[in-house]
Amino acid sequence: MTDLLWPGDDRAGDVFTDAAVLAAMVRAEAAWLDALVTHGVAPADAADGLDGLIGADDVPLVAAGAEAGGNPLIPLLKLLRNRLEARNPAAAHWLHKGLTSQDVIDTGLVLCLRDATDRIRDDLAGQSAALVRLVAEHRDTPMAGRTLTQYAVPITFGLKAATWLTGILDARDRLAAVSLPAQVGGAAGSLAAPVALAGSPIVARALVETTAATLDLPVREPWHTARAPLTGLADALVTCTDAWGRIANDVLVGARPEVHELSEGAVAGRGGSSAMPNKQNPVLSILIRRAALAAPFLAATLHAGAAAAVDERPDGGWHVEWSTLRTLARRTVTAGSQTAELLAGLQVETSWMTANLTAARPGIDAEQRSINPDAGPYRGATDQIIDAVLARAAETRRETREGEPC
Repeated sequence: MTDLLWPGDDRAGDVFTDAAVLAAMVRAEAAWLDALVTHGVAPADAADGLDGLIGADDVPLVAAGAEAGGNPLIPLLKLLRNRLEARNPAAAHWLHKGLTSQDVIDTGLVLCLRDATDRIRDDLAGQSAALVRLVAEHRDTPMAGRTLTQYAVPITFGLKAATWLTGILDARDRLAAVSLPAQVGGAAGSLAAPVALAGSPIVARALVETTAATLDLPVREPWHTARAPLTGLADALVTCTDAWGRIANDVLVGARPEVHELSEGAVAGRGGSSAMPNKQNPVLSILIRRAALAAPFLAATLHAGAAAAVDERPDGGWHVEWSTLRTLARRTVTAGSQTAELLAGLQVETSWMTANLTAARPGIDAEQRSINPDAGPYRGATDQIIDAVLARAAETRRETREGEPC
């Protein structure tokens, strides 16, 4: 899946493609079927992993059938049952027993979102490492600080890069705080069908827990009309694009020929113009900024859908989430990859920083003269700020290593 009108979308690969969504919904169905068998609700001969029944070639057929029932799970189930009947009639009979469409779609979406967030976390780690190197290398590199587009006071590029790093660490923390649980509630969120099948609420809840464990998802009470897991994830993704957009904006300003303090790493064939051979456009930064501009409105759509929830399944508020989540997730994955590449190859033009700072004098030293007319460095707590940000980044890396499986 690629989006011709969102250049770079191919970086997201298989994340949240139609085929990935189908596969995730089948995984959810398989996990529930396995739980039914495990807890003795369904007979042992109903066990089936549903492997090999659905593939990418089935996307057009499922998509074409989705309109009739308003969601893609209904035609998917029909296809699954038809194919499963020949292989395992018992499994075909027990497939989806006790579930509702929203259970499978929501849990499938969560599985796709988890794949996306895994990619984004990896890119955030790479961005953090690149920025730690830039901060350390340019701790003392002088440059002109600017506020409201005008010269303000002297700073160092290390301090600027430390503010970038702070945004990346904030984004990582926000993403780490997100919980994406399985969603199983039955037709109206009461687990009525699972309880009827299992004969007791205790076994019904055990079915939910086993299903979630199989999918390696957290367990939560039904959240079919309480959409904080999805809006919280959307907000975390926007925190990422905010941080990346802020970096891209600085690079775009710094890459202007009259400023010339920053430039993207050269890549053959990138940044050219169809009409002007002299141009070398900062394409990565432009595309990252694009994602940062678009993301908040996608998150707002998800909040609007959550706010529109009514009864025990919203009429439209639920449906608007699906493609919005996919678009936001893929665009964030794409921007994360682009930002990681941007920072890894960023060129810092220190001689131009020095020249621009020199040209800004004496005006840029006005605040210093008004407070302390003695000449000399005017760095404030730059070193302490940098040290604090680097310490936070080091602690983040340490926690990540300690949390990795042995």
